[in-house]
Amino acid sequence: MKAGSGDQGSPPCFLRFPRPVRVVSGAEAELKCVVLGEPPPIVVWEKGGQQLAASERLSFPVDGAEHGLLLSGALPTDAGVYVCRARNAAGEAYAAAAVTVLEPLAPEPEPQPAERPLPPPGAGEGVPVFLAGPRSQWVLRGEQVVLTCQVGGLPAPALYWEKDGMALDEVWDSGHFVLEPGRAEGGPGVSLALRILAARLPDSGVYVCHARNAHGHAQAGALLQVHQPPESPPEDPDEAPKPVVEPLKCAPKTFWVNEGKHAKFRCYVMGKPEPEIEWHWEGRPLLSDRRRLMYRDRDGGFVLKVLYCQAKDRGLYVCAARNSAGQTLSAVQLHVKEPRLRFTRPLQDVEGREHGIAVLECKVPNSRIPTAWFREDQRLLPCRKYEQIEEGAVRRLIIHRLKADDDGVYLCEMRGRVRTVANVTVKGPILKRLPRKLDVLEGENAVLLVETQEAGVQGRWSRDGEDLPTICQSSSSHMHALVLPGVTREDAGEVTFSLGNSRTTTLLRVKCVKHSPPGPPVLAEMFKGHKNTVLLTWKPPEPAPETPFIYRLERQEVGSEDWIQCFSIEKAGAVEVPGDCVPSEGDYRFRVCTVSEHGRSPHVVFHGSAHLVPTARLVAGLEDVQVYDGEDAVFSLDLSTIIQGTWFLNGEELESNEPEGQVEPGALRYRIEQKGPQHRLLLQAVRHQHSGALVGFSCPGVQDSAALTIQESPVHILSPQDKESLTFTTSERVVLTCELSRVDFPARWYKDGQEVEEGESLVVKIDGRKHRLILPAAEVRDSGEFECRTEGISAFFSVTVRDPPVHILDPQEHVFVHAITSECVMLACEVDREDAPVRWYKDGQEVEESDFVVLEKEGPHHRLVLPAAQPPDGGEFQCVAGDERAYFTVTITDVSSWIVYPSGKVYVAAVRLERVVLTCELCRPWAEVRWTKDGEEVVESPALLLQKEDTVRRLVLPAVQLEDSGEYLCEIDDESASFTVTVTEPPVRIIYPRDEVTLIAVSLECVVLMCELSREDAPVRWYKDGLEVEESEALVLESDGPRRRLVLPAAQPEQGGEFVCDAGDDSAFFTVTITAPPERIVHPAARSLDLQFRAPGRVELRCEVAPAGSQVRWYKDGLEVEASDTLQLGAEGPARTLTLPHAQPEDAGEYVCETRDEAVTFNVSLAEPPVQFLAPEAAPAPLCVAPGEPVMLSCELSRASALVFWTHNGRPVEEGEGLELHAEGPRRILCIRAADLAHAGLYTCQSGTAPGAPSLSFTVQVAEPPLVKLVSELTPLTVHEGDDATFRCEVSPPDADVTWLRNGAVVTPGPQLEMAQNGSSRTLTVRRCQLEDAGTVTARAGGTATSARLHVRETELLFLRRLQDVRAEEGQDVCLEVETGRVGAAGAVRWVRGGEPLPHDSRMSTAQDGHVYRLFIHGVVLADQGTYGCESHHDRTLARLSVRPRQLRVLRPLEDVTVTEGGSATFQLELSQEGVTGEWARGGVRLQPGPKCHMHAESHSHRLVLSGLGLADSGCITFTADSLRCAARLTVREAPVTIVRGPQDLEVTEGDTATLECELSQALADVTWEKDGRPLTPSPRLRLQALGTRRLLQLRRCGPLDAGTYSCAVGTARAGPVRLAVRERTVSVLSELRAVRAREGDGATFECTVSEVETTGSWELGGRPLRPGGRVRIRQEGRKHVLVLSELRPEDAGEVRFQAGPAQSVAQLEVEALPLQMCRRPPREKTVLVGRRAVLEVTVSRSGGHVCWLREGVELCPGDKYELRSHGPTHSLVIHDVRPEDQGTYCCQAGQDSAHTRLLVEGS
Repeated sequence: MKAGSGDQGSPPCFLRFPRPVRVVSGAEAELKCVVLGEPPPIVVWEKGGQQLAASERLSFPVDGAEHGLLLSGALPTDAGVYVCRARNAAGEAYAAAAVTVLEPLAPEPEPQPAERPLPPPGAGEGVPVFLAGPRSQWVLRGEQVVLTCQVGGLPAPALYWEKDGMALDEVWDSGHFVLEPGRAEGGPGVSLALRILAARLPDSGVYVCHARNAHGHAQAGALLQVHQPPESPPEDPDEAPKPVVEPLKCAPKTFWVNEGKHAKFRCYVMGKPEPEIEWHWEGRPLLSDRRRLMYRDRDGGFVLKVLYCQAKDRGLYVCAARNSAGQTLSAVQLHVKEPRLRFTRPLQDVEGREHGIAVLECKVPNSRIPTAWFREDQRLLPCRKYEQIEEGAVRRLIIHRLKADDDGVYLCEMRGRVRTVANVTVKGPILKRLPRKLDVLEGENAVLLVETQEAGVQGRWSRDGEDLPTICQSSSSHMHALVLPGVTREDAGEVTFSLGNSRTTTLLRVKCVKHSPPGPPVLAEMFKGHKNTVLLTWKPPEPAPETPFIYRLERQEVGSEDWIQCFSIEKAGAVEVPGDCVPSEGDYRFRVCTVSEHGRSPHVVFHGSAHLVPTARLVAGLEDVQVYDGEDAVFSLDLSTIIQGTWFLNGEELESNEPEGQVEPGALRYRIEQKGPQHRLLLQAVRHQHSGALVGFSCPGVQDSAALTIQESPVHILSPQDKESLTFTTSERVVLTCELSRVDFPARWYKDGQEVEEGESLVVKIDGRKHRLILPAAEVRDSGEFECRTEGISAFFSVTVRDPPVHILDPQEHVFVHAITSECVMLACEVDREDAPVRWYKDGQEVEESDFVVLEKEGPHHRLVLPAAQPPDGGEFQCVAGDERAYFTVTITDVSSWIVYPSGKVYVAAVRLERVVLTCELCRPWAEVRWTKDGEEVVESPALLLQKEDTVRRLVLPAVQLEDSGEYLCEIDDESASFTVTVTEPPVRIIYPRDEVTLIAVSLECVVLMCELSREDAPVRWYKDGLEVEESEALVLESDGPRRRLVLPAAQPEQGGEFVCDAGDDSAFFTVTITAPPERIVHPAARSLDLQFRAPGRVELRCEVAPAGSQVRWYKDGLEVEASDTLQLGAEGPARTLTLPHAQPEDAGEYVCETRDEAVTFNVSLAEPPVQFLAPEAAPAPLCVAPGEPVMLSCELSRASALVFWTHNGRPVEEGEGLELHAEGPRRILCIRAADLAHAGLYTCQSGTAPGAPSLSFTVQVAEPPLVKLVSELTPLTVHEGDDATFRCEVSPPDADVTWLRNGAVVTPGPQLEMAQNGSSRTLTVRRCQLEDAGTVTARAGGTATSARLHVRETELLFLRRLQDVRAEEGQDVCLEVETGRVGAAGAVRWVRGGEPLPHDSRMSTAQDGHVYRLFIHGVVLADQGTYGCESHHDRTLARLSVRPRQLRVLRPLEDVTVTEGGSATFQLELSQEGVTGEWARGGVRLQPGPKCHMHAESHSHRLVLSGLGLADSGCITFTADSLRCAARLTVREAPVTIVRGPQDLEVTEGDTATLECELSQALADVTWEKDGRPLTPSPRLRLQALGTRRLLQLRRCGPLDAGTYSCAVGTARAGPVRLAVRERTVSVLSELRAVRAREGDGATFECTVSEVETTGSWELGGRPLRPGGRVRIRQEGRKHVLVLSELRPEDAGEVRFQAGPAQSVAQLEVEALPLQMCRRPPREKTVLVGRRAVLEVTVSRSGGHVCWLREGVELCPGDKYELRSHGPTHSLVIHDVRPEDQGTYCCQAGQDSAHTRLLVEGS
């Protein structure tokens, strides 16, 4: 069964951890965290290991993935650590945070009239408290500095200042500073101001104000930094001028340092006033930076430390010191020793923005050289932040997500500690970060400085996540300081400065100050007073220690080396030591020492010794002892001290001077023991007669006794007490021993529940209490559980007999075998035992013999032979023997390819004199190759070496030259390996200039740019502003040895720019600025001219400039002009012209000609020609019109802008009363709308007012009109708003014209006003009357008129649908809508907000659609929230607009995706906001973009594409942004498996191996094989193998029953059935067995050869089947079957038969017996005690031989007296219960050999 890794989901993961909370008692405390998981985890809160439950004060709010703990009314008992624990089916996670509950500040009680008022805050009784601390300052030299502190406390504390831990008067003269004590201004407490009159550079440091009173001490510090004013001489005449490094009068010291190491220079200067120090390098002042540190050590020395020295750091370093008394210098010459192996391309300094990336890149000489990256001294390991890339010889470090703390020095190091160094600058809010760590001694001051980019910003200082007090923080402009005076161990931790999202951190470490231990006591004396006591006296140490101390007294027994503590006392004087203080009696010495918190003093030994005797007490007394007969009886007691005592038995004192003794009568033996305060008496093997004995013990102060009782003992097993498990190897002697409590007690032995039978292979013996079972030569079948049983109790033995372990003698190491196709490959393995089983494996699968693989065995040698190896036969082979394995890696190379490496063309790039090695690996070590270069065979020489090592051929160029470039071939037969070698010169370096050069020159000046190279013949290229320059007359390139020059003979301003001299590997930069001479206007001399021309006409403005090539610009009325057809710009020599070929009056104005430095102004005016009438030529004819007709008089002038004057009958014409005057370009028009008699007359149009001005006259005649009158009057009308109003009147004559007027104005017909005529009737209709239409309507006809009044009544505008409250989210569009009862006019309704008209805002708009009025607010913001209203004159409606902050929502969530293995999956979601940054995760692990993971974000949409998916990629995909989380399930299904190639029909011979094979589409799939429709299962003869996508079914030793149909199935795919046919095999004997005759002990070998290889045969000897093992070895070598019998015995003689199937062969084995001889004889004389047992033992030459035992010539028979034993070749005679009459001569006869032993019996 298979399961994807994603089936279990993802364990809980905290995206946001709860933060520690500090609240005042009674306030509300809240903890929040965000936790994710799949499935969603269950979250519980715990405190003190107990789960919390919700209550009135405690609740657990949950919002999606955010979980909280809300504690109301916090109490001090609520303080502690709260744990949030989240768990689901996939795992568990937890996070913790501390809640601190502070006591509220007690309110200030109001003073009672009869009581004394309490002191103000800060002045209360107690420890001094700083109300205001000093502030850090950054000042210029010479300025006045004031540091002030304000302290409260009662009694009033004493204040004093220190600088850098020293009193001010120890550092300065009294005239340099002033202390100004006083009361705090406007508040309680005292203050002390430190005023420094004129700050000097040495005044920089840490200033600490101390406050001390009877209750304690407090301190606060500030930092003062004094800087040198920029380029300003000192104003103080007493101060010395700026130090200048003078030439040294003597040679400076020399200092050598290896490249990449640190150089440290220390200068110790003394003087008063304190001298100022400056460091110089090569004559230039040095400033502190990343690699140059300048500081002052604790000893007062000035230190300059150059980190990671480089070649460019070499030079002269000078320490210059000065004060008002003078100056001095100290210098050292630094040499940097460069390593032989260098980086081909070193690192370069880089810059990066915070949260961005930085890339460092270098190049090593050889791609195989390993490198390591460091940031300062910290090794950088590859990770997501530090990505390390190796591409050939290029080494690249990519720093992701840059932070302020990433700013620093980075190194790349290769072997030999060769380094290249570069600075990484991180641009961000923080310019100067904190140091990585700061070590401060306890009690010293710690100062941390940070510089920010912006001035006046507020940062946050914290330590281990907790904010630091503001009294130790200071800020000024860009600088921020943290001063911790007198640091303690509690101040240590991680200090962080945070500014927005930027932060920098340092590790503050506080080192303890080493204190000296106290001195020893003095005048130590010993007095021996009363009996058993001693008096010790001493005096305190001198001088007395400052810290509390005690005295420690120790004792030592004379003769011992150990000192033991007696006791400790606090005061010196006399101490009496009694005898009870020692553990045992003896002579004792004493010593004393002083101990304090800072250590221990040396010991002081008291002269002499004292004899002390402890007083003994009985701790554990004697107890009566009851034992069984024959056992040992033990009496013991414990005393309170070590002391000698006496034992008594039945009142008789036992001798204690000897540890063992014997008591008469009964010969009772005893042993006395003493171990410390314990005393023991051991009575050995007590008997019944000793029962009732009384045992006593006596010593000074103690007497005790106990009784001894003896009882008959039941038998029990003394050993073993528990079941024993024993392991033996075959042929090893096994002895199982069971010891009983009684002697010669009977016991029986059982094996696996069956009683054992004695014989040669199993012997049972009894020796007193011990019963033994002996296996002389254990075999595997002897394994089992043995039991020794007696009277219901048993002892058990678990015996395991194993064959001895097999060891592989050869090979001992991994063997690699290379062969070519069809070659015979033999793998040999030798073991230490011939009969050891050996198995062969290939690629983890056991190897079976076949035509392609042969397994051979010859004694201990085992071989695997591949007769004709093919490439697929290669792989890893294992020879397994027992627990050991031998490994062989076989590589079979196709004979068609001799060259194993390289497989393609190799390109080698080298630098001249570098060592180049071309390597070619062959498939056989004996193959010969031929090396050629550019087609010619190479000849070996000192400059070209040819090497041969096994299968590798090398061509070596020890010092390659340029002419060695070319194509090299390694040829063998028709194959070749190609190497293209390209040799280049070493990289060119620019020696001068080392820094960028800036040149400023004047136009036409000669400018020379010079660059000096490290190699004379190196080519360079010059570039200007990024483009390569070309040589010309204006730019000359020169070369002089290693120098290269670029010359501008007559530089022009346009030739300025950035020039680069590029030498390939190095570049020099020049910035050239060419300034032009001043450009002046020579003519006209006046700067302003007034010029007048006629229009139209030609206008030319002219001026002359110097120099002649100066550029000018022309302006008209302030705007620059451009050349055109109407405006021409000219330049000829120094002259510059502006020409207007056809000037017009509009061309008049102010013209300016301007050069770079000067300008001249031309005020141009243009005069016009007189105005003329263009048409008509003659005077117009008189114009006759009827009354009321319109009249139009028109004329055309020569100029459109000319003014004309109209007159009527000599009087000026005025507009109005039906007369209108128009001007259309050059035309002038007089229009009479309706002519009447008054309009008749002469009209004249005159241009201008001057006499004689051109004019044109017109004559107008008007006929007399008929009499017109109104017949009926108009009637007044009253209508409602929106209705129509119609006025009607009658006129005579009917065709007379009627003029309608409304409120005195002539009515013009339109959509609202309609005029109609029907005969003599005239009507005026006003449509949809509005309020403003009310007024007077008049009808006029001829000289008569009639009027009437129109009244319009207003209709109420009421709201039918009123405003509704609206709730919207920030950014949404909002529409407020009302509906009125009728359509109102524009402006009939008014929108308001908060009672005021709507503000002018482009986001707000109103619209009207009939009865509906709408207010639109686009993209609402929080400020839009409020009450909105819509008002008419008659109604009003209000509604509330509520705007909630924008919430991130999912518009289209993620959807589950199911894909097939190997495919790709796309997850997409759409959010409610744009520009949201989120994180994708799978199974809780954040995903990073890569080749198989692509992330896209566009507008509201976010998309994740995962490609190349596998089964393990299944799981939960989540997208997280802020508090929003969206998840979906990714399921990767296994691709369906198909059968690519099925099995084929097969026919094999009986006994052979049949292999059926199919190929699948996937490697991981299970195949089921079937035979005749039934599934097959593996067995020793049937094996199922999987080789990649191949599946094999192997049937070994096929028989007729194996024939049938076979098929395979995987999933729903099937292949087959195929048929397997098994042919019958006929076996015959080719070589018969031969008879063998051998002697006893020799070996015999029988061989029989049959016709078939795969034939199984059986062997018999004397009709008994033979099995391999012991003396029988059977092996098969192809057709040959071999039987080997070793250590032949006479009984082995008989018929040997071999049978293989129906064939068999028979031979006779004859064994010649050897005479029996004695190998080991019994002793000639043996003495035994009466009643004991005597054993005589002999060993004969072979097992099974018969021996005979005789006494005095009479053969002995087995019985109670004599026991005859045989075990293999060993024979024994056991004589039980020896008596004096058994004494005599015993004889053992073995064949013709015999041995005699004289037995002597002692005792009565």
